[in-house]
Amino acid sequence: MEENFFERVYAIAKQIPEGKVTSYGAIAKALGTARSARMVGWAMNASHNREDIPAHRVVNRKGLLTGKHHFDGTNLMQQLLENEGIKIVDHQIIDFERHFWQPEIIL
Repeated sequence: MEENFFERVYAIAKQIPEGKVTSYGAIAKALGTARSARMVGWAMNASHNREDIPAHRVVNRKGLLTGKHHFDGTNLMQQLLENEGIKIVDHQIIDFERHFWQPEIIL
């Protein structure tokens, strides 16, 4: 099940538009597994060897870059987001609501 779940997470992550972010919980909710935000995090951590997954666009529900230590380089996650026009101060996205992308619920 885990591998299939991870692939479902990746299918949603690939849809996040450039310059937008979503949360672990929003992806979990879209998959119909609202309590599995932590598993979404595990999936994102496991995706770092795949260039087709924009893991840098998945943050916590408050806009904090909680996954940043899983990226090579100390500020890579922040740099990738800033390159897409997202401003970050103290590891938190400024104007988070404006940048937030809500994935569609998949049934």
